[in-house]
Amino acid sequence: MGRRTHYRTVFLSDIHLGDKDCKADFLLDFLEHSRIDCLYLIGDIIDMWAMSRQFLWPDAHNRLLHRLMSLPGEGTRVIYLPGNHDEPAQRYDGMALGDIEIHREYIHTLADGRKLLLMHGDQFDQEVCFGPMHAWIGDKAYKLLLFVNRWYNRYRVWRGHDYWSLAGYIKQRVSGASEAIARYRQIGCRYASERGVDGIVCGHIHHPEITEQDGMLYCNDGDWVENCSALTEDKDGKLDLLFWTRQRQRADVYKLPPLLPVARKQDAA
Repeated sequence: MGRRTHYRTVFLSDIHLGDKDCKADFLLDFLEHSRIDCLYLIGDIIDMWAMSRQFLWPDAHNRLLHRLMSLPGEGTRVIYLPGNHDEPAQRYDGMALGDIEIHREYIHTLADGRKLLLMHGDQFDQEVCFGPMHAWIGDKAYKLLLFVNRWYNRYRVWRGHDYWSLAGYIKQRVSGASEAIARYRQIGCRYASERGVDGIVCGHIHHPEITEQDGMLYCNDGDWVENCSALTEDKDGKLDLLFWTRQRQRADVYKLPPLLPVARKQDAA
């Protein structure tokens, strides 16, 4: 393994272990090339919703979970903030799983002194949602989008091309999705302002972004289903969005592994 990049803090969310669209291999590769002082896992780490429908736990998912749990032993402080897909873990707010702290919300202080509220973001669902029917249609459309994205990228790999998020490209051009993202951002910034902090870091909507709104810093660290993204902080408190597949492609040293196959019948519970 080559030289590792040192980060003061890394924020990850929406890994969705147990779902067939989880890009576990990519995240494992990122962790192997990183040295992290503090890692925040901001919800939807294990997708219990997906696993309740169909049990899927490939070797890459198992290796990634073990890798995350081993990080405290290597000097990385790990803080876990459960989301809606790993909701059962919310009951352990304020407790610890071994050396991993569990919180529903948390305040992180950047190296430059700014304070950021951390939370998954499912707390805003009632305010963002357009209604039960709209939410149901949106869920079905998103599953279709991920299905198309999965097969499109299998075709790209077969043709010798790199991974590219077709799902993210399409989602950015759907007016209803853009409206929901804007509303989510507005509500998150308002909530952070009421808490008296300088900004918010969240996940949930699979839309990585760093921006300012109404005087508040808004950061969404994205996901490892569509975008393979992480929010990072350096020693000076500077925040950046890192898209791992793009970074490795630019380095021209990484051959992307094929996407996970659809679960076989014997994999189902």
